[in-house]
Amino acid sequence: MLKGISPLLSPDLLATLARMGHGDDLVIADGNFPSEGVAQRLVRADGHDVVPLLNAILQLFPIDTFVADPAIVMQPVDPNTPEPPIWSEFRAALHRAEGRPIPLAPIERHEFYARAKQAFAVIATGETAVYANLMLKKGVVIAD
Repeated sequence: MLKGISPLLSPDLLATLARMGHGDDLVIADGNFPSEGVAQRLVRADGHDVVPLLNAILQLFPIDTFVADPAIVMQPVDPNTPEPPIWSEFRAALHRAEGRPIPLAPIERHEFYARAKQAFAVIATGETAVYANLMLKKGVVIAD
């Protein structure tokens, strides 16, 4: 255990976050996501839900300010499906962490899978909410 670091962040996840560079993508995946099949690097976070894990990650992980869409979600297959409720929780967590609104950019499911295959890492969670997959682009830490 470390002081000031959430116990939700495993040693493997901390190492993965530290190894990432500016512009690298991180996927936080729900329990239905085919994480094993798409991940270049897989970090298991079984038993954890996405939002608490997202809050812990955002304490350490800067969101990119140089791209239009630094936060991407998987669009529901049925266009008549209402927005998944968890998306508002994603927006709230991002806003709290960054001090500014971060819009979510929905993309088609197979496009999300294709981009996830190129991501630096995928975190496989036990989240049961549907369409609770989030891809974040890492930004830079500005020295004081």
